[in-house]
Amino acid sequence: MELFFDLLLIFLLVCAVAVSLSKNLLNSIIVYMSFSLIMSVIWILLESPDLAITEAAVGAGVTSILFIITLKKIHAITEDKKKKNEEENHE
Repeated sequence: MELFFDLLLIFLLVCAVAVSLSKNLLNSIIVYMSFSLIMSVIWILLESPDLAITEAAVGAGVTSILFIITLKKIHAITEDKKKKNEEENHE
């Protein structure tokens, strides 16, 4: 069990670094969602189910949905697709 806990902590560090270094906003949101879900599992292992449910609902659920809606509102998601199409046309 201790090994599993250590692996989760390492994965949290990897997720934090990946969010910081990612250039694609949608990828950052997906990694952030995985960070929140792993944090929920850690809260369960620490015998705090109320915090685990809150982390899963707010961290991975509501916040991520709000981020994605915001990206759509500011047209950040469609801009990435346009850039990829332009790069493919230049090649």
